[in-house]
Amino acid sequence: MFKLPEDRLYSDNHLWVKKKRQKLARIGVTDYFSLKNLEVIEIDLPEEEEVFEKDEIFGSIETVEEVFDLIMPVSGKIVAVNEKVLEDVDILNEDPYIEGWLVEVKLLNPSELDELLPPEDYEIKFLEEAEEITEEKLIEEEEEE
Repeated sequence: MFKLPEDRLYSDNHLWVKKKRQKLARIGVTDYFSLKNLEVIEIDLPEEEEVFEKDEIFGSIETVEEVFDLIMPVSGKIVAVNEKVLEDVDILNEDPYIEGWLVEVKLLNPSELDELLPPEDYEIKFLEEAEEITEEKLIEEEEEE
């Protein structure tokens, strides 16, 4: 089963947003993204000072199967990029909520946080799909043995 910290908000694109201060938020990928997608092999993140509108592509994650666009859940100016993730993408699979954050942004429109999903709504929306994926992976592992 996937983890879902209660202190964050979630987007339909499997990103989490954790408000840190008045207009500062940290953004990362959910545990569900890691569960759904196999091994991450490369990540592309923006530079500090770049500005993105909500729903704009701000980077990408390449897995062994495909490349996924990272869709900005809120409008903001990038104030920090997690260099650890750029150097070791395995962090995304191991610890997506603490060590595996992607970027920090200065919120340009804090009211956009109200449009994100609280943990319970995100869980309801994706729980059924997550259970199916978990079952498929277990079957695949059994077949490999």
